[in-house]
Amino acid sequence: MMLPQGTVVFNTVGRPNYGFDIFSIDLPCKLNDTAIQWMEHRLTDGTSINFNGQFVDEDQTLVYISERTDSPRIYLNQPENTKTEQLPTVADSLFHDRPVVQSDRLYYVSAHEPAAKLFTSWSAIYMTQLGDRRGETVRLTPKGAVDYSPAVSPTGKFIAVSSYGFRPWKGEFHDLDTDIIVFPPSDPSRRTVVCKRGGWPTWFGDSTIFFHRKADDGWWSIFRVDLPENFENLNGSDNCSSNPHRITPPGFHAFTPSASRDRNCIAFTSRRPESNYRHVEIFDLQSELFYRVTGSVNPNFHHYNPFFSPKGGFLGYHRFRGESGPGESTIPHLDPVASPIKELRMLRLHGAFPSFSPNGEFIAFNQGLDENSALKIVRSDGSKTWTVLKNKTTFFTSWSPVENVIYTSVGPIFQSVKATVQIARISFDKKYLKDDQEEIPVTVKILTREDTGNNAFPSCSPDGKFLVFRSGRSGHKNLFIVDAVDGEFNGGIRQLTDGPWIDTMPSWSPDGKLISFSSNRHNPNNVAAFSIYLIRPDGSDLRRVYVAGPEGSSDVDRERFNHVCFNSDCSWLLFAANLDGVTAEPVSMPNQFQPYGDLYIVRLDGSGLQRLTCNGYENGTPTWHPSSFEELELGSLSIETKKIEGDKLKGQFDEPLWISCNI
Repeated sequence: MMLPQGTVVFNTVGRPNYGFDIFSIDLPCKLNDTAIQWMEHRLTDGTSINFNGQFVDEDQTLVYISERTDSPRIYLNQPENTKTEQLPTVADSLFHDRPVVQSDRLYYVSAHEPAAKLFTSWSAIYMTQLGDRRGETVRLTPKGAVDYSPAVSPTGKFIAVSSYGFRPWKGEFHDLDTDIIVFPPSDPSRRTVVCKRGGWPTWFGDSTIFFHRKADDGWWSIFRVDLPENFENLNGSDNCSSNPHRITPPGFHAFTPSASRDRNCIAFTSRRPESNYRHVEIFDLQSELFYRVTGSVNPNFHHYNPFFSPKGGFLGYHRFRGESGPGESTIPHLDPVASPIKELRMLRLHGAFPSFSPNGEFIAFNQGLDENSALKIVRSDGSKTWTVLKNKTTFFTSWSPVENVIYTSVGPIFQSVKATVQIARISFDKKYLKDDQEEIPVTVKILTREDTGNNAFPSCSPDGKFLVFRSGRSGHKNLFIVDAVDGEFNGGIRQLTDGPWIDTMPSWSPDGKLISFSSNRHNPNNVAAFSIYLIRPDGSDLRRVYVAGPEGSSDVDRERFNHVCFNSDCSWLLFAANLDGVTAEPVSMPNQFQPYGDLYIVRLDGSGLQRLTCNGYENGTPTWHPSSFEELELGSLSIETKKIEGDKLKGQFDEPLWISCNI
C-alpha cells in the first residue's frame, strides 16, 4: 500500500495569535527600593514564536524554544553575536521544550520516541553534549516513563523533573497528576520521589525545590520541599516524599516558579482576581513581600514562565511582542508545519474547518469559532483571501467536488439539538476570485427547515448531488442525507442513522462508497468519548474502526476522535484524537480548551496508526488534498515566500477556561 501523500491543512486553536518573544528585566540590588522603574529589554528577534527560555550566564546568553523552522527547536542567543544559533538535538523530533544549558550539556524535553502504549505521553528528558562531544545524545528518562519540565541544580549534581512515572495517562489535562522526582544525571536510574503531586520544579541551591500545584482549596500555589541531609546517599528506590510547605497564600493563582538563592526570592506568574492577565511577581522569602513586576510595565499583556539568571541579576519571561513591536507583525494565512511523513505536506490555517476546491487552487474556511466567524476563501499559496459570507455565524465548510458551491452551517456552534442551525448552499462565480476583489457576490440558499433544530457539518457527495449532515430533528443528533441543490424542500431527505446517541461530523469518501463519522453510540452516556464509524450511503455495513484496541479492551472506550476525513484513494483516515496524552504542562500555556488535539492517520481497518502532529497545542479540523502544492502548479510564489501576507497579529489568546472560570 502506498505511503500517504498530498497536503493536509488544519487549524491550531489560538497558536497563530501568540506572537511570543522573550524579554528580560534588570533587577536592582534592593527590591524594596521605592524608586524602582522596571525596564524590560527584548532578547529575541520577533521571528515566529519564541518561548520557555533560560539564562546560561549573567551576560544574558539565552537558550530558548522557537518555532521558526516549522517545529519547536532549541536556539542559543549570545549578546556579542547577532546570529541565532540552532543547538544540536534529536533531528527527527517534532517537539522540544524546556531547555537548560550547563557545563556544555543541553538538557531538554523531546517527544520523538513513541510510547509503548497508547494514552501515554511521549515526553522524556534528554541530554545532548555541546563542546568537543557536540551532538552525542542520551535519554535520561527510563523507557516507559513520562517526564516534563527538567530543572538542573546549581552544581549540576541533580535533575528534578515533573514526572508522570510509568502510569498511563488518566485523561486529566488541568492538574496533571505528576510527582517531583530527582535523579543524578550521571546515573538517571537512581530516581527518588521527593514530593507527591507537583510540577514545574526549580532549584534553590542543591537541597531545596520549589514547584507549583493546585492546592486543596482550588488555588494554584507555589510550594517548597527540602531534601534530607542523606539524600545524596539514597539509591533511588528510597522514597523521601514529604509534606511540602505552601509559600503563596490562597486568593490568587501562582504557577511556573523560578528560584534565586542569591536573591533569596522566587519569581512566578500570578493570576489575580483584579486582573484579566497573567503577570510576573517576585516573592522575597525573608521579608515575605510580593513585588509585582510586569503589571506596571505591560498591564494588558499575559506574561509567562519567568526565569532568573544564575546570579539573579536578570529576570526573563515571554509575552506577546505587541502589535507595533519589531519583527513579524502578521499571521500568515497558511503556515508550513513539519511533517513526519516526507510525502505528506502540512499547513496550519489561520482559521478553522478548511475544505479544498476541486483542483486544490483554493481553500474555503471559517474565520473562527465564534459569532464573528465569517466564511472565507484563501488561495492555496496563502497569498490572498476573500470574504464569501459575513454578518452571519457559520461553521464547517464543504466545497462541492463538481462546481463553485460551498456548503456550511449557519448558526451557533456547540449547541443543543433544538438550537436553530441550518445548512446553507453558497454559490458564486469563480471569476470574482481575483487580487483586486475583497468580497465575492454570492447566492445563499437554505436547504433545511428552520423548525428542524440543529443541522450542521454538511459533506458533499463526490458527484455533487447529495449532502450528508448531522441533525437534531429526531431529538438526537443523527445523520441525514439531503438533495444538494433543493434541500429537503423539493429534493427530499432521508435518515441515515437513528438512535439515542450522537452521530456527528460526517465525511463522504472520494469514491462515494463510504461515509465516516464520529459517534458515542458504543457508550451514549459518555458525551465526551467518540470513536470512528463507517457506513455506506444506503445505511448498510455500519462498522466501528478500532484504533485504540480491539472491542472489549480497557482503552478502546477512552477514544476522543473527531474531524474524520479520507485520503484520495480511500485507504487512509485522517482525524484529531487524544491518543498520546499531554506533551507539556498545560498550566504553562494559553488556551488548552480540551484534552485532545493531535492529528493522526490510520487505515480503514484500524492498522498503520501514525501520528502527524506533536506539540502542546490543540490541533483539529483537518482536510486532505491528494496533491502537493508544487504539483498544483499555482504559480511561482510558494507558501514560504508569501509568509508576509496575512492578518494583523493582535495577541488575541485566552487563559485556559479552567483558570479564568475559577477567579
